[in-house]
Amino acid sequence: MKEIVGSLDAKGLKIGLVVSRFNSFLTEQLVKGAVDCFVRSGGAEKDLTLVRVPGAYELPIVAKKLAEKKGVDAVVALGAVVQGATAHAELINQTTARAFGEIALESGVPVLDGVVSAENLEQAVERCGTKQGNKGFSAMQSAIEMANVLRGI
Repeated sequence: MKEIVGSLDAKGLKIGLVVSRFNSFLTEQLVKGAVDCFVRSGGAEKDLTLVRVPGAYELPIVAKKLAEKKGVDAVVALGAVVQGATAHAELINQTTARAFGEIALESGVPVLDGVVSAENLEQAVERCGTKQGNKGFSAMQSAIEMANVLRGI
């Protein structure tokens, strides 16, 4: 039996990062976490392409363009959506998550959802690099592993 397991070795991988400028005090921490993970895993910072967009709702179209680009092994989408008094946050989270999955299936390139979804600002801060880790770091770990799984198939 042949078993394919993805490693956390980023050497030689090319990753697209797309980040929302909305809630930038949170999303910049996600970018730092993603870059830190990539470099710690043996990747070269020059192999990362960072694209900034206005908000989380704009992440999917840029993720799609990056996934269609030749030579990109994975895409990591980063954002922070904090629930307010309306259901707007839930709509954004559902729409983007669904789009990331569709883009990955259509393109054959992993698209990792690094969008923090929080009920309040305190939860968001915790998920962007404090008590509950950094979702940018963990999304990049998954991107590296999935890129290596696909290379192994």
